[in-house]
Amino acid sequence: MRFARRELVDLAIAWIALGVAFALFFTPPLRQILLAGDVDLLLSGPVFRSFALSMLTAGIGFLLHELAHKLVAQRFGQVAQFQADYGMLFLAVASAFAGFLFAAPGAVYHRGRITKRQNGLIALAGPVTNLVLAVGFAALALFATGFLGTVGTFGVGINLLLAGFNMLPFGPLDGRTVLSWSVVVFAVAFVASAGSAVAVFLTFGIGL
Repeated sequence: MRFARRELVDLAIAWIALGVAFALFFTPPLRQILLAGDVDLLLSGPVFRSFALSMLTAGIGFLLHELAHKLVAQRFGQVAQFQADYGMLFLAVASAFAGFLFAAPGAVYHRGRITKRQNGLIALAGPVTNLVLAVGFAALALFATGFLGTVGTFGVGINLLLAGFNMLPFGPLDGRTVLSWSVVVFAVAFVASAGSAVAVFLTFGIGL
């Protein structure tokens, strides 16, 4: 893949911002620690663990989701580049402080001649990548212990959440583009992603 320097900066900032937002959302005590400005607590092991866990699960899930869009777009001869939405990144962190999470960090924009099928496959690449990641994290959850086992458990939940959310057929989400290409492909992908996410969250719950 080919990257512009600004694109790499955008990816890095979006990754960090989402890691912070997810850590704040799933670990409410972090909000009080940050607001209090307690440096000792910020540098403590539990706080570092929460941020590391978020970066390795939500952060990687986001990063590879966007890179999958870019890879498939470039395979179809598109000029493709990720652009962060800094306003939405700020909103993600601010909403996490408020106790809810709204994350739309940016998107891969591509241009060039393309068919509806190719456009649908580009959109589908992101959620499918999250489903594949969920399988990989599931193996980690089953066979690893300690921190790595925890990474596996949360990696499954968060990647299924990302896949299910992005397959919703609304607005700029991937699901709408996939649906406009193929109802059958959309139905299969939606059931696989949203259905798995609902089943896992209802069965096990999630929290850092």
